[in-house]
Amino acid sequence: MDDNSTPSGDRKLSCSDVSKCFQLLESILDGENLPNSKEMLNEKLAKCEPCFKHFHLEQAIRDVLKTKCTKQAVPSELEASIREIIQDRK
Repeated sequence: MDDNSTPSGDRKLSCSDVSKCFQLLESILDGENLPNSKEMLNEKLAKCEPCFKHFHLEQAIRDVLKTKCTKQAVPSELEASIREIIQDRK
């Protein structure tokens, strides 16, 4: 990610490596055991608006799927399709 934060210290509005960052955030949400994952997550969310939004969107999607699909596993294709539709409508 690049360091184009605003002078007021707000989160930066663009991310130079969106796909890499989003993969990292999704790995953390998936519960993968990454070294220093909590610190890394907090740092990324504090500095980068796209990462912040993506993390919370992913978290919300997963929470809804967990509560609405409790008796069946959610196919990854369905999750990807829902995510794509939401991203397209932004």
